[in-house]
Amino acid sequence: QLAESGGGSVQAGGSLRLSCAILGHIYETYCMAWFRQGPGKERERVALINTNPEITYADSVKGRFTIARDNARNTLDLQMNSLEPEDTGMYYCAARSWAGWVPSAPCGEYNDWGQGTQVTVSS
Repeated sequence: QLAESGGGSVQAGGSLRLSCAILGHIYETYCMAWFRQGPGKERERVALINTNPEITYADSVKGRFTIARDNARNTLDLQMNSLEPEDTGMYYCAARSWAGWVPSAPCGEYNDWGQGTQVTVSS
């Protein structure tokens, strides 16, 4: 169970911080990611963090977005800076985890999704 917050409306060049509350249990091995879907666009993964360990970003957000897991708050956060109108969309967090250690965990599919939070960037 995941629940996003932090979306809103901002002008181009501004910043937003999205937070995904982890309400269920995440096992020792996990893939957690932020996805977005803009108007008329397909859903895309914008940032990934996992226990392999790796952190990856879509080319369109590299250098502007930062994904981080806050174990103290039990959240998955996405700091978004230098926002552009093209960043507009519904943002979702997603997770998949496995009990025990799974080397090179596959992060292609996710079985837990939040309800989404809207981000609107105006020019």
